[in-house]
Order: sequence, then C-alpha cells, then structure tokens
Amino acid sequence: MKEILKSLAEGKISIEECETLLKAENIRELDELAKFDTSRKDRTGFPEAILADSKDYEDLLTIVKRYFEKEELDDSSIELKENIIVTRLSKERFELLKKDLAYLFDKEIKLDYNKQAKILIIYKDSLINFNPEYGKIGLLTAGTSDIPIAEEAKVIVEQGGCEVISSYDIGVAGIHRLFPQIAYMVEEDVSAFIVCAGMEGALPSVVAGLVDVPVIAVPTSVGYGIGADGKAALYAMLQSCAPGLSVVNIDNGFGAGVCALTIAKNIAKKVKISKE
Repeated sequence: MKEILKSLAEGKISIEECETLLKAENIRELDELAKFDTSRKDRTGFPEAILADSKDYEDLLTIVKRYFEKEELDDSSIELKENIIVTRLSKERFELLKKDLAYLFDKEIKLDYNKQAKILIIYKDSLINFNPEYGKIGLLTAGTSDIPIAEEAKVIVEQGGCEVISSYDIGVAGIHRLFPQIAYMVEEDVSAFIVCAGMEGALPSVVAGLVDVPVIAVPTSVGYGIGADGKAALYAMLQSCAPGLSVVNIDNGFGAGVCALTIAKNIAKKVKISKE
C-alpha cells in the first residue's frame, strides 16, 4: 500500500489507477480464515455481512469481537465506519450475543434485531441512512409465509442506503390485490422489484409481464408435496417466459437485496455522470 501511495505522490500513477490498485491490494489481504472484511464495500459496493447459520457460537462471537479489537476499545469514542450485519441469526443466539457484547454499550454501540428477518445490525450513530440518489426498490410477497425472506431483503437494501416500498400477501390467489400496489410502485419510479413467492411461484412472472424494470424473483421454501422446500417455485421461476426476470436461490433474500441495491446504485451513478 505504501508503494502504491508513493507512486501516486510522485505522479507515476493517476488517482483512478491508485484506487484500482488499492482495491486489488485489499483482495490480496483476504488470506486469513474468518477475517472480518472491512474493505468489502470499497470493492463490491456493499459492506461485510456475517452469516451466523452453521457457525459455532464461539466462532461467531470471535468474528464480531475481532472487528472491535481494531477500534481501540480503551478510546471512549469508537468510530464505527460501517454497520455490522449478522444474517440468519436465531433469537436464542441473539440473546447470547447481546449478553456477551454488553461491554460495547458503554461505547454507545447499539444492537437492532429484526426477528422476522433474523438479522442483527450493530451500529453506533444511525441505523439507516437513505441516499436519495439511489431511488427506491419495490418489494412484494405472494403470501404472509414469504414475509421473513422479504424482510431479509428489505433490511439489506435499507442498510445499503436505498428506500424500500413493500406490500405483502398479494399473490395470484387474489390477484385483484396486486395491481393497485404495482401501479403505486411504478408511480414512485422504483428501480427494480423483488418478488418473493413459494408454492407454485407464479407471482414474479406476473409482475415481470407488467413492468419495464428488472424483477428479481425469490423462491421461498413454502409449500408441500411436489412444492416442498421451494423447488417447484424455483423451477417455475427459472422456466418463466416473462422477459426481464432474474432468479436467486431458494430463500436467498440477502442475495436479492444486494442485487436490487446494485441496480439502484448503478442507475444513480449513470444519472450523476449524465448530469455532469
């Protein structure tokens, strides 16, 4: 890193080249198991998130604590540059973390747990900071059983600084409920739609046939018989004839959220460049 900055100071490389080289250097540093990736947002546009599911609790706690070890806890004014996101965290594990991280509360570090999304946000100054340049994302679910996955997507989009307009339980079983909600979201000029559905997974195809922005389909593990574990919904979405429909894995609200956020950010970037 010093060599790169030295080259910049000596005029051997441009600011743009320096930025690219520093990003590459960040990637080369990712050689330690379970190292907290503080540079991920610089490379990918979205901060590090910790998947709690399948991790041993002690390993999970160590990963979170390792971040704060670099923040010099003896300093009463910790600057938490990015909110820490912990996904797929059960209520029981959250209670354990709240107890084991209690020493951070004196440093004005706060915890916000969304029990539907099973996501913990560790933050200091602000839970959500919307960037008006990013526009909005529309979020729909076919049924109430799909809400936990939709909430996961919503938290991720909001943590990225983009506003979400959501409407739940408007599936094809009562399709008359769908059209007013889509019309409202179109009027609000959403950059993309995230549509979560289980059972036969028809809703994303319907939405994609009505709008002119990207639609991200999320099959959920809601169903029984041939639809068990979300496989029927996944196959139906992959087989859709509606144009502009992209599909993420079963129950992958996180991936859908990051995808929608990336779309919104890139649209904002192009608008900004065109204005300049």
